[in-house]
Amino acid sequence: MGFYYRSWLRNRGLPNDQFDGRPVVGICNTWSELTPCNGHFRTIAEHVRYGILEAGGYPLEFPVLSLGETQMRPSAMLYRNLASMDVEEALRANPLDGVVLLMGCDKTTPALLMGAASVDLPTIGVSGGPMLNGHYRGEQIGSGTNTISMSEQLRAGEITLRDFHEAEAAMSRSAGSCMTMGTASTMASMVEALGVGLPGNAAIPAVDARRNELARLAGRRIVAMVREDLRLSKILTRQAFENAIRTLAAIGGSTNAVVHLLAIAGRMGVPLTLEDFDRLASEVNCLVNLKPSGEHLMEDFYYAGGLPVVLRQLVERGLLHAEALTANGLTLAENVAEAQCWNRDVIHTYDAPFKPQAGIAILHGNLCPNGAVIKPSAASPHLLQHTGRAVVFESIEDLHERINDEALDIDADSIMVLKYCGPKGYPGMAEVGNMPLPPKLLRQGVRDMIRISDARMSGTAYGTVVLHVAPEAMAGGALALVQNGDSITLDVAARRLHLHVDDATLAARRAAWVPPPAMATRGYTKMYIDHVLQADQGVDLDFLRGGSGSPVARDNH
Repeated sequence: MGFYYRSWLRNRGLPNDQFDGRPVVGICNTWSELTPCNGHFRTIAEHVRYGILEAGGYPLEFPVLSLGETQMRPSAMLYRNLASMDVEEALRANPLDGVVLLMGCDKTTPALLMGAASVDLPTIGVSGGPMLNGHYRGEQIGSGTNTISMSEQLRAGEITLRDFHEAEAAMSRSAGSCMTMGTASTMASMVEALGVGLPGNAAIPAVDARRNELARLAGRRIVAMVREDLRLSKILTRQAFENAIRTLAAIGGSTNAVVHLLAIAGRMGVPLTLEDFDRLASEVNCLVNLKPSGEHLMEDFYYAGGLPVVLRQLVERGLLHAEALTANGLTLAENVAEAQCWNRDVIHTYDAPFKPQAGIAILHGNLCPNGAVIKPSAASPHLLQHTGRAVVFESIEDLHERINDEALDIDADSIMVLKYCGPKGYPGMAEVGNMPLPPKLLRQGVRDMIRISDARMSGTAYGTVVLHVAPEAMAGGALALVQNGDSITLDVAARRLHLHVDDATLAARRAAWVPPPAMATRGYTKMYIDHVLQADQGVDLDFLRGGSGSPVARDNH
């Protein structure tokens, strides 16, 4: 069998000593021209390859499904679990001793981590890094965040279409992912906080030579990890997830990290719940002044010292498990012991935070019995405790059809409610929860309203937006029963989201409720709808939780 396996590999001109027992390391690459954020990964893969060869390993690069957040429809989230299956089966089926995961755009990071977690080989993650800061007419603009704000300005008549297109050209100036603290940068930070990536992974700009250096060092390190048998299960422990949750709060990270961390933990068999996010992180201070919660961008974050500065402060406050093991063989505390901040306007001290106690909050109530998520650091303080009249949109199409209608019965105190945009309903739980505001209110100067849905929102988005309502409307959750004019109370301090409709009325509405038809009757999408878990369980497929390990019992010939 050795002859069979080796002979075909030797068609690349490999000398016999490549098969002398050295570690065989896979380079799992999500490069694709359909995924602009990952368009530079061929270069990163080459530097990983150099590192593996320098350390005495045998590198084999392979592609997996790449998830482009900006291009895929109806949502890249629909395919996160499919990509994780691609990764898992590729790692298990092929003769690999370890793997380097190349990930950047939003869903590629959790997909690769989920797949690798189910196999449990020695694993190290390399993120692609953020784009350079956008610059427009003397101001910094950031992907997603300013897309939303300038879209509202355009719809309000404050800027012209020519202005809008000029900003579009000025925003994405280099290779890399979103340069705001959106989901891509948040998940790159999670890779570092979890210990799966090397120090500095989160913030080095994509086109900075130090990003390639980090990739080469990761290639060297994975060879040592194989020899040490430092598997992913030794790094992705309960302590690591608790560290990530608190770090998420301290950086003002994306709400999408909640479902992704829940899903990754589910693959590792680590118990993690929504309540852990509230218990561990809701009172943690936000230290990082980055869009969408603040004013700076990821390039500034790197120059200010990056994530190690944040981690060091959390370690010194006793908020992290300092002894948690990381991919380079050192503890988290050892990695960040000498981290220094070079710009306190970007990374604040814990005692003088950018926003105090601004971690992600978990809500409960009769409208979301299994939980909902809100990001206070990106919300308007005056709306964090508010009662208003529901203005209901029965679908995303209903929203698009009516939101620009000058006759829409809505005012600044209303609460916008969007249904059927959850995991089963969209399908794929798209990033539509931060609904656009009506132009007639934008012209009045209104820039935020309470919005409630079973959807997600981009990590680059902002506003008083309640997300991930569970159970979702399509699964028969109470969200499906809300009607125009119903009174709803949001009380973030009390962690409460309440629909002021009595039980008897809700029971009558439920008896009359007819769910909309499923969005698919065949293929992967039908399988997804039939098996996807709710937001409070990470939106994984029910049969993918846990893992099967790396052994394969039978040969192929």
